[in-house]
Amino acid sequence: MNLSDQLTENEIVERILSGEKALYEILVRRFNPFLYKVGRSYNYNHDDTMDLMQDTYLDAFKSLAQFEGRSSFKTWIIRIMMNNCYHKKEKFSYKNEVMKEINERSEPLFSNRSNETEKIVHNRELGAIIENALAKIPMDYRMVFSLREINGMSVAETATLMEISEANVKTRLNRAKTMLQDEIKKTVVAEELFAFNLVYCDKIVEYVMKRI
Repeated sequence: MNLSDQLTENEIVERILSGEKALYEILVRRFNPFLYKVGRSYNYNHDDTMDLMQDTYLDAFKSLAQFEGRSSFKTWIIRIMMNNCYHKKEKFSYKNEVMKEINERSEPLFSNRSNETEKIVHNRELGAIIENALAKIPMDYRMVFSLREINGMSVAETATLMEISEANVKTRLNRAKTMLQDEIKKTVVAEELFAFNLVYCDKIVEYVMKRI
């Protein structure tokens, strides 16, 4: 077992603060995949996400003495990354604000607000996965989902088109969402979305270690 596997984050932080600055590389390599997914989840492209990761590691190093271990180091550094992502959005006056607090109420995967599902379906990273999964659920449920979530039709309009009651539309839609999510899980696990390619790890490490 090598040193990086033996030490906890708290132990690494203590030793860095005692002068072993080179150990910071362990933390950078350990948390690269997590920070990358955070950046991509904020809809930043690859290059912007890499820049935000570098800034986050530098910010974290400068503030390392302030890490008190009340939460995990993972939570602490992800919070810094999220703050950087938010402030970058704010700086460039993006119209759609991202969440300001980590514990803000989460939204469901599929929501009819502002045609969010339509955006997801057409997202090039998830579109093919969702379309393939949608093709595998029964037609009655698929059509309700398509009418309500993709085409943005009301419950009443969907009920008329499908010649079923509005209550049945709601029931079928909920069931369709469940089946669709189950199909997606068979294809890809959440951890694989926005996967951090290890070929980029050395670039992040080299950049950060030169500047701390």
